[in-house]
Amino acid sequence: MVLLYIAFLRGMNVPGRSVKMEYLRGLFRDMGFDSVRSHIQSGNVFFETGEEDRAVLSTAISTHLREVLGYEVAVCLRTIPEVEDLIALDPFKDITVTADMRCCVVFTTERIDPAMALPLLSPKKDMEVIHTTAYEAFVVWYLINGRAPAAKGFQERHLGRDATTRYFHTVVDILAAAKKGAA
Repeated sequence: MVLLYIAFLRGMNVPGRSVKMEYLRGLFRDMGFDSVRSHIQSGNVFFETGEEDRAVLSTAISTHLREVLGYEVAVCLRTIPEVEDLIALDPFKDITVTADMRCCVVFTTERIDPAMALPLLSPKKDMEVIHTTAYEAFVVWYLINGRAPAAKGFQERHLGRDATTRYFHTVVDILAAAKKGAA
């Protein structure tokens, strides 16, 4: 069975780590994946493979990217139905979003502690985890002086180091792009 995966990659096109998406797509093709596409510059790659073991797949991609790019890249793999289910949860629907807030989804590679007491507000009051699934957290960022909070510290302590964040509306766009090219 061939599966379409969405790879949410951490640390693509941040200062000091510039990777052209054409090059990144080539790296995925080099690994033998089919129908490789990307969406925006933040490291969202769609690909098809017959490999169903996500751990094997994730490790292979992470290892290849580390060898070629020279740094660690967290690889969070999701399928279209999984992302559809996430969007359907929409725990932000009852939040009045202001100009100094961002609604985010944090994709993790490690299971999130199901006993985490929610909502969980950071000590700096710049991040609030409002809902979790096994491998995703819905987080509200509160901008301070126009700046987004850093993942180091609070977020890494509670959600793991190998995680990547996307704005909720961007996840909706990524899903639409993935579905558009799906057979």
